[in-house]
Amino acid sequence: MSDVAAAAPAKSPAKKAAKARTQAKPADHPKYIAMIAAAVGALKERGGSSGQAILKYIMANYKVGNEVINARVKTGLKAGVKAGTLKQVKGTGAAGSFRLGEKKVAAKKPAKAKKPQVVKKPAAKKAAKTVSC
Repeated sequence: MSDVAAAAPAKSPAKKAAKARTQAKPADHPKYIAMIAAAVGALKERGGSSGQAILKYIMANYKVGNEVINARVKTGLKAGVKAGTLKQVKGTGAAGSFRLGEKKVAAKKPAKAKKPQVVKKPAAKKAAKTVSC
């Protein structure tokens, strides 16, 4: 019986066929954070736009798939608040109302005016006056 197990040839590992990677086609819509910012700007709600209203706006105006859009909008809202592009008026996390954040303008330091360098010449020695009396 041990001869039967030994007689079976060991199978060589099958080589995996190298799959040709296809290039991912670009999405039909902009990034989610850009869509969220556009939605908040377009809705112009006084108390801020809710996550649900933002989601409805994105689904109505952009070609996005229905599979994971809610999760991506939530992560986009959180990332926007963290980055400062969005301001959360009410609620925490992805719940509540959102407005556009203030645009951060880099405070430019005024360029210091360079004073022209004045080369000081050594003072000429005064001749000692002799007093004749």
